[in-house]
This record gives sequence, C-alpha cells and structure tokens, in this order.
Amino acid sequence: MSTKDQGISCWFSFDRRRDLGPKDQQSVAPSVRAGTRDSLSFGAPKVRHDLCRPFMASVRLRETSPPLRTGLLTSGPSDLRLLNAACVGTLILCGMIFFAADARAQNPPRPSSSSQPSSTPLPPNAAGSVVRPSNEAQQSTQPQIGPQQQQQQTTPNTQGPRPATPQTPGQNPPSSGLPSTTTPVGTQQPSAPSNPSEPQSGTQPTAGQNIGIAPGIAPAELPTDPPPIAPNYEAQSRPLPSAERVGVNVSDQLPLALNDAIRMALKYSNDIDQSRIDVQIAEYNLKAARGIYDPLLSSESYYERSTTPTSSSLGGAGASGAVTQTDETGSARLGGFSPFGGGSYQLDFSSTRLTTTNQNVRLNPQFPTAATLTYTQPLFRGLRFDLNRRNIEIAKKNLSLSDAQFRQRAIDVIARVEQAYLDLAFALRNLQVQIDAVKQARLQVESNQRLVAKGVLAPIDIVAATTQVTTFEQNVYTAQEAVTQAENTLKTLILPDRTEALWSRALTPVTPVSLEAPRPPLEFAVKAALDNRPELAQLRNNADINRINVRYFRDQTKPQVDLVGTYTVVGLAGNPVQTTGTGSTTSALTARVNELSLLAGLAALPPSTSTITIPPNLIGGYTKSLSNLIDQRYPTLRVGVRVSLPLRNRTAEANLGGALALGNRITDQFKQTEQIIEAEVRNAIQAVRSAEARLASAAASRSSAELQYASEQRQFRAGTTTVYLVLQRQTELLAARGRELQAQTDLNKAISQLQHATGNTLSANNVSVITDTPLRELEQKPVPTEKTSSVTPIVSSDQP
Repeated sequence: MSTKDQGISCWFSFDRRRDLGPKDQQSVAPSVRAGTRDSLSFGAPKVRHDLCRPFMASVRLRETSPPLRTGLLTSGPSDLRLLNAACVGTLILCGMIFFAADARAQNPPRPSSSSQPSSTPLPPNAAGSVVRPSNEAQQSTQPQIGPQQQQQQTTPNTQGPRPATPQTPGQNPPSSGLPSTTTPVGTQQPSAPSNPSEPQSGTQPTAGQNIGIAPGIAPAELPTDPPPIAPNYEAQSRPLPSAERVGVNVSDQLPLALNDAIRMALKYSNDIDQSRIDVQIAEYNLKAARGIYDPLLSSESYYERSTTPTSSSLGGAGASGAVTQTDETGSARLGGFSPFGGGSYQLDFSSTRLTTTNQNVRLNPQFPTAATLTYTQPLFRGLRFDLNRRNIEIAKKNLSLSDAQFRQRAIDVIARVEQAYLDLAFALRNLQVQIDAVKQARLQVESNQRLVAKGVLAPIDIVAATTQVTTFEQNVYTAQEAVTQAENTLKTLILPDRTEALWSRALTPVTPVSLEAPRPPLEFAVKAALDNRPELAQLRNNADINRINVRYFRDQTKPQVDLVGTYTVVGLAGNPVQTTGTGSTTSALTARVNELSLLAGLAALPPSTSTITIPPNLIGGYTKSLSNLIDQRYPTLRVGVRVSLPLRNRTAEANLGGALALGNRITDQFKQTEQIIEAEVRNAIQAVRSAEARLASAAASRSSAELQYASEQRQFRAGTTTVYLVLQRQTELLAARGRELQAQTDLNKAISQLQHATGNTLSANNVSVITDTPLRELEQKPVPTEKTSSVTPIVSSDQP
C-alpha cells in the first residue's frame, strides 16, 4: 500500500470541542471512549503518520504527566525554548498534512475501468474510506491498528512515543486484542444506523457467546451468569491484630543446628519409636515360632471311689452282691515336636493305689504303675519341611523385613527433618525480605510526600506508594504465617510430646549450607540406589517368604505316611490277702464228709486253712511297683504304619497355585520398583543440576533487579520517570530476591532428595543402626567440621 493510499490519523488534545471548525466537527467521530473525553479522533484517515509522533509525544506529556513535564521544563531556559520550537514546528507540519488529507478525503479519485466493480464497496474501516454517519458506529467498534492507538485506549504513555511496528507487504497489521470481524469478498457489510439507539442489522453478539473469536468459527456457548454473591463487597476498617506469633516467645530464641535436629528426631520421633517396637514384635514372633519345639509337660491326679453290683460268684462280691473299689491315681505326660525330621514324641506315666472289696483279689491294696513312649515319624509329607519349620523361617524373614522397614522409616524421618529445617530457614529469610520490602516502600512514600510538598509530584502518587506499602504488608503477614507453620512442622518431628517446653520457644536454624552440589555419575548413583534402597530389601524378603510358602504347599500335596512306634512297661506290687476255708467250696465238701463219717461211725475230719502262693516280686508297696517298672519286667512293643491320603487334595493344590502366582506378582513388583528407583535417581540428579542452574540465574536476576531499581530511583530523582515505574521496579526486585531464596532452598532440598533416592541418607548424616541391643537403636556420630569458605549461612541478619 503506497503513502497516497494511506490515511493519516493523529490524536490531538483540546480543552473543548468548540475549538474546531464546523467542517472539522463533521469529520470527528462522535464516539469518544470513556476516560478520554478531551481526546478526539479525526476520523476520515485511519492510518497514522510518523510525522505526527513528536507532536503526539508533546501533547501526551502535557496532558498525562504534569510532574514529568514540570521536571523537564524546569531543567533550563534553553531546553524550554528548544522543546517549544519543536512542538510548534511539528504542529504546523501535522496541520498541513491533515488538511491535505482531509481535502483528498472529500474529493476521492474516481475508480478506473480496471478497478474493482462498484458492487464490491470498501469496508467501512478500510484505508481511504470516509467516515459517514452510516459507518461511524462500526468504525468505533473496529480494532484500532497500531501500537499508538492501543496505548491511547488503555493507559497514558509515560515513556514517550514508541516506534511504529514495521509491516511487510502482504501482511495484515497486528491485532490490538479487540474484537474484529471480516467481510467476505463480494458481500456488503451492514452499516450502522444513524441513530445509535436503534438496533443494528446483522448478527450482534449476545450473552453466552465469545467476542474474540477467529474468523469463520462459530462462537462457543458460555454458561449463564451466576447469581450475584455479595456485590460491591468492601471489608470494614478494623484495627490490626497483634503482630506477635501465637504461642511463641520470639525473644527466647533457640539456635538449632541440623545435626541436633536429626539427633532429636532419632531419639524422640514417634514414627521411629513405632518402627523400633515393630522390630521388637518381630523378634518376639521369632522366639514364639521356635518355642514350638519346647516340650510340654502335663499331669493329672484324682481320687475315685466306685461301687459296682455283680451277680457272678467270680466277681468276688460275696453276700453283699457289690464290689466297692477306691483308687488314688496320678499321671504325667511329656510331649513335643522334634526339630529333626518333623517327628513328634509322647511319654505317659501313671501310678495308682487301688483298694477293693473283691474277695478274689490276692493283693489288697495294690500299686499298679505304667509308662508308655510313643514316637511318630513322617516318611513322606512333613519329612523335609513341615509347618513348624515354615513358621520359623517366615519369622526370620519378617525380622529382616522389620529391620529394613526400620531403616526405611529412619531415612524418611531424616529426610522430612531436613525438608522441614530448610523450609523453616526459607520462611525466616523470606520474612526478612518482606519486612525489608515494606521498609523500602515506606521510604518511597516519605520521598513522594516530600516531592508532593514541593509541587513536583501529584498527590495521587502518594496513594500509589501507600498502596504498595499495604500490599507488601500483606506479604509480611503471609510470610509470618509460613514461619509458624514451618516451625510447628519441625517441632512435630523432633519433640516427644505436646507438653515439651520447646513448643513455646522460637527456633533459629544456624547450620550453613554448601552451595556446591554433588555431581555423581548416573551409573554409580543408580547402582548405589539398587544396593541401598530399603524398598528392594523389603521386596527380596517378600520373595523369600513366598518361596518358603511354595516349598511348604508343595510338600502338602504329598500323601501322609507316618511310622508309629509304641513301647510300654508296667509294674505291680501290693499286700497279700489271707483267706480261710469257711464259706468256700472245700469247706462245704469237708462238712458233708464229716456228716457221712458220723453216720458210718467214723471220726470227723479236722478243720483246715489254705493260703494261695503269690510271687515274691509282687509283694511290697509303691516302691516295689516302681522297681518292677524300671526293671522292665513286663514290656510291650508295637510298631506300625499310618497312612492318610485325601482324595484329590484340591486345597493343597490351590494353595500351591496361589503361592506361585504371588511369586510372579512379586517379580513384577521388583522390576517395577527398579524402574521407579531408576527414574527417581535420574530425576533427583536432574533436579540438582536444574536447581543449581536456577540458583545461578536467580542470583544474576536479583543483581540485575537491584541495578534496575537503583537506576529507576536515580531517574525518578532527576525527573525523567514516573512513580509507577519506580514501584514496578521495586516489586520486581522483591520478586527476584524471593526467587533467589527459593532457588537456594530448592537446591538444598534437591540434594536431600538425591541422598534419599540413592539410599545413603543414613551414611550421609553419619547415622548407624545398632542391632546388638534388645531394641534397635540409631547412633549419630559427630560430623567433621567443614571449611567455612565453601558454605553460606541459611539465615543471616545481613541485607539479602
């Protein structure tokens, strides 16, 4: 597009619209944007010319920045004359260009025969079109191309005119971010009605549609507006609460080193104490599993008296027809399992003192004793591996698993203490940065008040600086809350209970932190992680436990075949019973013979007594019975085979299948955990390097922000900049300091995470696990003193 085809657009500032002529007033767009009631757009030409820019700068300087104008004009008489001369010359030149362009707009050249047909008119906002009442409304809704018009619509330009954006042939001018529409070739764009109150023809944006849509794309549907909730809400003015921290005496500071915090956590941490108890429980479980081989001794003693009726003469009841028997019995049993071969044994012993009224008994009272030994030896199932040995092996693995879990819990607690310690250090330093920012902002308010008193600044600049102060004060209160939260988190990790007096004291981190990040090779770090990570040790223990179960369930699928042997010895002794012939069969026979002898005149037979002979080894008391038992005079031996075969045995087969499937799952978990560890190590190393780079970049950014802020302050004192830019530089400096502090904290956290990922957190902090005590203990060795030249304090009272 050539220069003659382009229009010229300039923004002039007048105190009143009546300063224009009648002809000029007709070409002025009636729509003036809110906030610029004294700024009128000469609407016929819409493309601005570079010659207008010096005048525009001077006009804006006069209208939008009175303090800056005052600073410039008070610099010297020569500067004032040069500036006025430039403004007057620019005004004359722009006026001549404007009137030439206006004359050209009123007498446009007729299109030639080779031009576009009259059926395709130019869009209302195209270059060279004339503003008429029919297209004024549309022109006011079209985007203003070019950076100067966009700046005029938003905020005043406080830094002078900007260079125009270069345009290449064939490209559209840059969009200003306002809605735009396109008119297809060969169609007539609807024009706005002359009366603004009348509705315009064509498609109008309605509620629920997007305004900034791309050409040719239907607008998206938006949800309906929500009901108004507390419209025009404004908080009531109220007195500020106390700036003291809740429940903490700030004047009673406790300097706390990182090693001291770790030592207190290892001693008082409830999490570590719970893991220590878990290890103790695992030891007791192993002891209980081994106790299955302890022999079991049991005994039973009782007194019994019984009367039994009998009708047989052999029962020895006599005339009463009943036999009364009294016995006092004592028995003992010793049994248990054998740790070899899965066998079991049982030894029974019993002794009785028996008294009876049976007339046929020759020993009364008598003392029978007996001892029986039974041993059962599995021949197939349970020979090599049984339930008792399985439980012992699992208890051993659980103890190893508890040790691994104890180390894992110790590593986690140490890592959490380090993170909490660094968070507290960051929170305290950030609080200091925010307080310093408030102090600087208050100094800026005082400076603005002095400049307003001298007439250099407008009173609104005091309001802007005061707003900055209140914004920074909010950051101070937020930072103070973060300090309390970080301190309470650290106290929760290192204190034993809620009654500790340290809860009311303020903690001050004093450990310096090294900015030199470790640079381990990736292969070395991954290998160390695979060797040291407790998660892999736990999975190995789970795999060992599963192999024990597989071995046991496979043994359970075999048939049960047992060899059973029994050996019994008995002993007996008692007092012999003296018996007479009266009342017996022999006595009756003798009486009958005597009667017949008297009838025959023969002499009667003399009465006689008979005694049954008892072996001498059975005559005696309880000791004699035990002697007969020990001498094994009356042994009994029995040997047999007992077979137990369940049909199909589906229970054992299902248990075996489940154990094999669990083994496959543990294998997959092991591979997945190795991948996770690999990724964690890679991420941790990358995080350390990235944090180190961010720290270097943040330090450079903070240094640049300090220089920019100092430069902006000097320019402000010289009167070449505004309060807005000074406050903006101040905010940028605060953000840069916060980013540097956050980058420093992130670097130390990344180093801690790298130690956690490689599994050397305990060794890095000189912590060892003591296993030769009833309870697992953690011991921290003294840390050697580091060189002070390679460290930087976390918390310092110096200016950041």
